[in-house]
Amino acid sequence: MSALCRTCLSLDPGPGRCRACGSPRVQRHDELYDLSVAHMDCDAFYASVEKRDHPHLAEQPVIVGGGKRGVVSTCCYIARIRGVRSAMPMYKALELCPEAVVVPGRMDVYVEVSRSIRAMMEELTPAIQPISLDEAFLDLTGTRRLHGAPPALLLARLAKRIEEELGITISVGLSHNKFLAKVASDLDKPRGFSVIGRAETLDFLATQPVGVIWGVGAAMRARLERDGIRTITDVRRYAEDDMMRKYGGMGRHVWRLAHGLDSRKVSAREPVKSISNERTFNEDIGDVDLLDGHLWRLSEKVADRAKAKELTGAVVNLKLKTKDFRTLSRQTRLGEATQLADVIYATARPLMERELGKGPFRLIGVGISHLEPYGGADPAPDLLDPSAPRRRAAERASDAIRNRFGTDAILKGRALR
Repeated sequence: MSALCRTCLSLDPGPGRCRACGSPRVQRHDELYDLSVAHMDCDAFYASVEKRDHPHLAEQPVIVGGGKRGVVSTCCYIARIRGVRSAMPMYKALELCPEAVVVPGRMDVYVEVSRSIRAMMEELTPAIQPISLDEAFLDLTGTRRLHGAPPALLLARLAKRIEEELGITISVGLSHNKFLAKVASDLDKPRGFSVIGRAETLDFLATQPVGVIWGVGAAMRARLERDGIRTITDVRRYAEDDMMRKYGGMGRHVWRLAHGLDSRKVSAREPVKSISNERTFNEDIGDVDLLDGHLWRLSEKVADRAKAKELTGAVVNLKLKTKDFRTLSRQTRLGEATQLADVIYATARPLMERELGKGPFRLIGVGISHLEPYGGADPAPDLLDPSAPRRRAAERASDAIRNRFGTDAILKGRALR
């Protein structure tokens, strides 16, 4: 059986503890040296960075997020033991873990750490597909000759380097496709290294709940369970065509992953699907003028990101969350895709006005989706809005001023509300 020690990186650790260093962190698997698709996931990333930079927090439950009105961005494993979870309302998290230390997020720091991790990954393979700041897929097929080592050893070496140089721990899942690599990375957190080989795929999946399938969220899981499909074994009782007739394209997706089949490649250029920004308020807001100011500022942020990426969006999306945590999502398709704050705001404003009676609101968000490359010219003037060309010209002029003198060099009046 192939083996490696994750502490000293020996490929001949012997039975039991590593004979070279005595570590119990020995990985053994018949296919260990043959698998090359990996999912790497930082352990409680934001919280780990905070504990690294503030050592006095090391043994304390840490929650990263906004004030009492906000939500949990992430939390350390001590807090998770108490039931705290990402996206949980902060007040509920503090009810579960009142002794937790709440720290505001430092996105610039997290981005910098993420970039350092990405640079280390790129030394191993160009086939990297980031999923977020703290996780990515890697395909190390064909890298053994280049690096003189099997992918498993390269991954263990990378995990050790990240921990030693950046003070962040990661968990690794290694398998023969993306779905199983992602499942494997969740099996032994934190500091995990789990393997799912080809020979064991069907037996391993058989007892798993249907919710382990990528893309099966709460609504789809409830629908499947209503139909008596609770485990992957239950899925396998159906033919692929039957699942498609019953659940459409999602049925085929579920059936294939239930059989361990996933032909998706690790894509280094996964397209951006949407650009959005949102704001959680310290107090519920029902005043239309205050909401209007937030809507404009969020529209500007979305537009700035779209311009930076040279993208336009054909759909404008509005998100509102009521005081009782109900989420309202509304959208409008544009005649022509845009990256202009003026258009995004003007489209989202009527969507917001139609929902004002359901306020006050604790959160507002705006975004664009159905993205496409910016062609270098703005849409033709709207004959029903003769002042639109002047506003768009003013926005482009403002962009030029802000690019030269800073983002606060020029502000619109409504942004001060």
